[in-house]
Amino acid sequence: MIAYLSGGMENAKDEGADWRNDITIWLKDNLGHSVINPVLESQKMVKEHNAQAYRTWKKNDPKKFKKFIRLLIDHDIKSVISHADYLIVLWDSSVLKGGGTHGEVTLAYWTGKPIFLVNKIPADDFSAWISSCSSKIYGSFDELKIELLSQYKLEE
Repeated sequence: MIAYLSGGMENAKDEGADWRNDITIWLKDNLGHSVINPVLESQKMVKEHNAQAYRTWKKNDPKKFKKFIRLLIDHDIKSVISHADYLIVLWDSSVLKGGGTHGEVTLAYWTGKPIFLVNKIPADDFSAWISSCSSKIYGSFDELKIELLSQYKLEE
């Protein structure tokens, strides 16, 4: 099984790498699942396209910026639709100014993939759209792990 790790990057500390690294290890050790980590995927694409300065392109070269971001978007969409079996989503304040997590959740919902969402924002600020797309919503990663163990227990 393959989990796509969706959550804020553009406006998140270290692009949201920490929680993704933690859940990657847990999934491998406890369920034998692998992941698609968009932080690592985008780092690979930055290197492949010599785009280390892409964030400066937003102001300095908007056409070049848009072209590169579209490569990242296309890669993420293909990963969600064609490669992931389910999504793990961290919904926190870092996603509110972005768009990728919204799109990934919507696409996963549309294609019938389970969406396990950890919500870290107040209920009044939580999108009805995202809430309704989600298969199940958790208040913490510990709650999520209990659910994942019950659904995908590693067969020995």
